[in-house]
Amino acid sequence: MSDKHSAQNQNSFFGGAAILAAGIVIVKIIGAIYKIPIVNVLGSSYADFQNAYYIYALLLTVSTAGLPVALSKMVAAANARGQEQQVQKIFRVSMAVFFSLGFVSFLIMFFGAQWLAELLNDPLAAKSIRYLSPAVLCVGCLSSFRGYAQGHSNMVPTAVSQIIEALCKLVFGLSLAVLALRAGKSGDTAAAMAIVGVTIGSVLALVYMALQYWRNRRIPRTREMPAPAAVILKDLLAIAVPVTLTSAATGIINLIDTSLVQGRLQDALGMTLEQSRTLFSAYSGVNTLYNVPASLFVAITASIIPAVSSRLAREDHAGAAQVVRSAFKVTALAVLPMGVGLSVLSEPIVALVFKSLDSHLSGQMLSVLGFAAIFVCLMTVSNSILQAYGHQKLPVYLMIGGGIIKVIVNYILVGIPSINIHGAPFGTLCCFSFAAVADLILIRRIVPERPHYGKLFARPILATAVMAVAAKGSYLLLAHLGNSIATVLAIGIAVVAYAVAVVVLRCISREDLLLMPKGKKIADLLRLP
Repeated sequence: MSDKHSAQNQNSFFGGAAILAAGIVIVKIIGAIYKIPIVNVLGSSYADFQNAYYIYALLLTVSTAGLPVALSKMVAAANARGQEQQVQKIFRVSMAVFFSLGFVSFLIMFFGAQWLAELLNDPLAAKSIRYLSPAVLCVGCLSSFRGYAQGHSNMVPTAVSQIIEALCKLVFGLSLAVLALRAGKSGDTAAAMAIVGVTIGSVLALVYMALQYWRNRRIPRTREMPAPAAVILKDLLAIAVPVTLTSAATGIINLIDTSLVQGRLQDALGMTLEQSRTLFSAYSGVNTLYNVPASLFVAITASIIPAVSSRLAREDHAGAAQVVRSAFKVTALAVLPMGVGLSVLSEPIVALVFKSLDSHLSGQMLSVLGFAAIFVCLMTVSNSILQAYGHQKLPVYLMIGGGIIKVIVNYILVGIPSINIHGAPFGTLCCFSFAAVADLILIRRIVPERPHYGKLFARPILATAVMAVAAKGSYLLLAHLGNSIATVLAIGIAVVAYAVAVVVLRCISREDLLLMPKGKKIADLLRLP
């Protein structure tokens, strides 16, 4: 393979990741505009909203987590071999599976809403669960279209559909929640109205993706005989089931954790339902911030699997290894400052963003979750690498092990009166740090042309340390200006300090930048040799 072709492939990988990342940034901004006021508007009833979302996320994971990954991987490999008929048949088989699983998930949420709510020790969440049930059916089909597009290295439809979902959630969800409260409706009804926006968004996003598919679908020009549907289904499930189990393990752990934390607060500490919901709402609120880094890394993980798979199908092992190294470097450069920044400025950020939360209580939890976010991103990227190389089962075992650790830590710590809700973030940190470190060890043992973690992570860690000192120091110096101004200025100073440190420490080389869109211009601007 020529160097030119390899560079084009790398550019395609980063181009796709950049498009998705840009879309996700927009989605996160819209989400913040939605989540911040919704937490403040709903107050303790935000727990009902969040508990319904945990149920939705688990069932969505079961019905869609592994199949888009399998679909994009199989489509990318078939494309690389020029098997156009095979690509279309893979899509048709996957759509049938997506719809079937989504329909079953819809039935479970709609008819089992009350039972699921009581399982989480929050019976008031039943209405939100039921109102959210149609979304899981729509998103099942939506994921099939997304996987098909990503398998063709086309990330634009996925990014646009995510923006549609986010805008609908903001416009319809927030408006309906506010109208419900103004009409004198109960808090759990307002939470259900807020979640209707998610359902509306999934419907409209599905319509958009279907139109994009019919407009841009490729008419096969080859006459090769595609594999039988049974063979395609078997291959899909062989890839999808382990990936689904990995993601489902996370969802199941979150559900167990939600039920356990609220149960321990009520049973071990004698709190009322309202008291436990108030504390859990504070925890759920800061989880919104903690989830931001991981959400942004969906772009990287969505691009890794088809990028590596297509190279391995062409037996371009050097190109696949370069994608792995580049993914790790981008992860380190992006997630370290985000996680550490959330931690060192935790209390000021909470006070700035969530006016209805106790900034001291929530800030202490966010200081721990900021570090946990780093390990979540490392684990997510590492899982994608292992899955791309055909090791789908290993992440499942590690996630189960991490989940068991989380449940044990939370059960012990939350039940201690002096710790209570503060124990939950430590359980999260222990869970994902174990899974991430174990993933990195496995990659060193399994993947050819092993990545050198010292070279990849050392300089980003030093640059992050500079950023952390700049963030904390500037906030302390500017605190007399008021929290809002001091926090915004401190974040700005930290960003500048980090950018300077990255350039001075040469965290990014010219070779790295040449693999990215417009990389040569950036390298020339920074005068990198």
